[in-house]
Amino acid sequence: MSVIHIALFSECYRPIQNGIVASIDALAHVARGAGHDVTIVTPEMPGYRDAGERVLRLRSLPLPTRTGYRLTVPYLSHRARAFSIVHAHSPFVTGWLALREARRARVPLVFTYHTQLEEYAHYVPFEARATRALAARLTRGYANAADVVIVPTHAMERRLRELGVRARVAVVPSGIDVALFAAGRRSDALRARFGVAPNQKMVLTVGRLGREKNVERALEAFARLADPEARFAIVGDGPHRLALEAFARRLGVERRTFFARELPRAALPDAYASADAFVFASRSETQGLVLAEALAAGTPVVAVDTPQTREVLGAAGRIVADDAAALAAGLRAALAGFGPSSETLASAARRFDRALAGEAVLDIYAALLPRAAPPREAVRAGTRP
Repeated sequence: MSVIHIALFSECYRPIQNGIVASIDALAHVARGAGHDVTIVTPEMPGYRDAGERVLRLRSLPLPTRTGYRLTVPYLSHRARAFSIVHAHSPFVTGWLALREARRARVPLVFTYHTQLEEYAHYVPFEARATRALAARLTRGYANAADVVIVPTHAMERRLRELGVRARVAVVPSGIDVALFAAGRRSDALRARFGVAPNQKMVLTVGRLGREKNVERALEAFARLADPEARFAIVGDGPHRLALEAFARRLGVERRTFFARELPRAALPDAYASADAFVFASRSETQGLVLAEALAAGTPVVAVDTPQTREVLGAAGRIVADDAAALAAGLRAALAGFGPSSETLASAARRFDRALAGEAVLDIYAALLPRAAPPREAVRAGTRP
């Protein structure tokens, strides 16, 4: 395969930590390892400097809310347009800039559908039904402008069809570094940092603390556990953290719950491996990258039932109703050691290896390229994509 000049456009990137950033890094790692040229196009973050990677930072402005995200100034210099594939990871301002650049350069546009925007309507100060309808319209319009839409689960392919998306849809799970998470080890020092003694059971959840993540349900389930010595570690941060801390106090579990904020990604494998059970209550995911990470680390998973969660976990996790009693019963069973074998967890995790996911995306790129003219700048420079 000839060298492909890939531009990955994303509304968010480092220092932000989330599933989108992790999946972009996984794809970029595989593509660069295969000899391709990858540039990540994303808003500038004041005070942050990229180390070594090819990252094109766009001018940005602060948003009028308390958030780590930035508003992109949609301008890309002419000299930057030597791309043969444009791959958008968001349908917002940076995504529309990606669409414009793909059209100008006459190259294919690929769009990965990472987020069910309708599930985030509560962040917009307008009537909820109208906001959800607008979010669905944005998703439909952007997806139909793409040459290929990538979704991480078949459940999301069905969802896009329900929204009226007619473009080609390819199902490619978001990838992780399975070996990295499989190398995680139980750490008494890390558990002690979370307030967990060696003889105590530790329940873990990892993710952004937003209202849409349904962490209240996980707290309610934890409060119902019969074991007063059990501890709950919540790794992640976000706009809903203070409300969750208050909710833990109302439930009477604040002394047994530790809000760890964000951990460096390199510390996550040991965090998973140090837990006795991983709880996942979100209903808003397109896949749930943390589910794959927990499986790779060999941590028993108890998750609220959704089509995408069923698809990711299969028989490798305990899937229960979105109900505190059901979630608590699942956690009790997991903490007691009843569940899939470590071999079952490892086998399920291998489906999400970043090499498999990256190669599938590269195959999509290669299939699109013969139908597109090469970038004009690349042709003038004597370089073939």
